Amino acid sequence: MNFKIPSIPPTTNKTIRFPNNLIQDVEQLIQGKDCTFSAFVIAAVRAAVQEVRQEEDGTEP
Repeated sequence: MNFKIPSIPPTTNKTIRFPNNLIQDVEQLIQGKDCTFSAFVIAAVRAAVQEVRQEEDGTEP
């Protein structure tokens, strides 16, 4: 078995403002799940970036 200790990718702290109702929506969606607010936002932004890039390339997701 070739176990490798995972490394955490470098991160940068960014301060952004969210509308209160959006924060409430996200918190309701992740309630009771093994997910943090940050993890949800990161996954959502990654999905949005991928979608925009695909649209720019003219490919379907």
